[in-house]
Amino acid sequence: MPNAVACLAAIGALLPAGAMAKDASACTAGTTLHLSAPEASQGSLVLIQLQSAKPIGEVQGDWGGRSVPFWREGADEAQRSGLLGVDLEKAPGEYELKVTGQTANGERISCSVMLAVKQGLFATEKLHVEKQFVEPSPEQIKRADEERQKLRDIFDRATPERLWKGNFRIPLDGVTTGTNFGKRRILNGNPGSPHSGVDLPGTTGTLVHAAQRGRVVLAEELFFAGNAVVVDHGLGIYTFYGHLSEIDAKVGDEVETGAVLGKVGATGRVTGPHLHWGLTVERARVNPLLLVQLIGAPSPQAGRKKSRKRRAN
Repeated sequence: MPNAVACLAAIGALLPAGAMAKDASACTAGTTLHLSAPEASQGSLVLIQLQSAKPIGEVQGDWGGRSVPFWREGADEAQRSGLLGVDLEKAPGEYELKVTGQTANGERISCSVMLAVKQGLFATEKLHVEKQFVEPSPEQIKRADEERQKLRDIFDRATPERLWKGNFRIPLDGVTTGTNFGKRRILNGNPGSPHSGVDLPGTTGTLVHAAQRGRVVLAEELFFAGNAVVVDHGLGIYTFYGHLSEIDAKVGDEVETGAVLGKVGATGRVTGPHLHWGLTVERARVNPLLLVQLIGAPSPQAGRKKSRKRRAN
């Protein structure tokens, strides 16, 4: 008889504190699935934990055609962690998360749960700006399109191994929060794309640090983002650092957590110095501040005694 497991309370900004999910997931006998939130909103992250009565071998996750990366944390061979990214513009609705794999001795394991995606609460701002900010030249449009495709090609490649180790951090020392994630600007009556990162406050020259270990896969000037760096952390997780006054990294560099990637600036299409910090998880544009909350926060299992859980016999 398959078991059903309650998802756990939300973490951080994903849901109100204390929210609980109804029993909604089904797993093969001896396997349990825990989610950090019973539902998600556009641009959010959900941490997944899969546990088995036996050591786990291979595990794969699928959510609406997107892969969900899983990894082993520590020495526990009967547990895997995964990270599900909900794209900033994913249509609200119910989506099935499927987790499949096998134990170390070849027994099949699987879990399935429906996860609701809610509309994100993002601000809209109407501005009147000078013409050049909303009417780039044909040459500028061509350049921007080429750079956009270059970034898509980078984010489409998922390094199969985990490159990070430990907790993610905010890239600026002393900064604990950011603004404008998901914000839409209407410039001179023309709606723009949603803001896919958070703006972190900083003065020109402030050091910008790598959020975690990884490999630099882009370090160059871009039309919109100015001087920018992208770090691959493995398993489809990338962090983006934009508007730098200086770049202090090059493509191919293996960087450690806290390594200096550059300095805060106002390059590209901005009106003042700050750091644009972005995150993609398997091509989903999500709020990077949630990554800091989820990877390095107490394990979702810490609240297991407060959740409802049924195991298969």
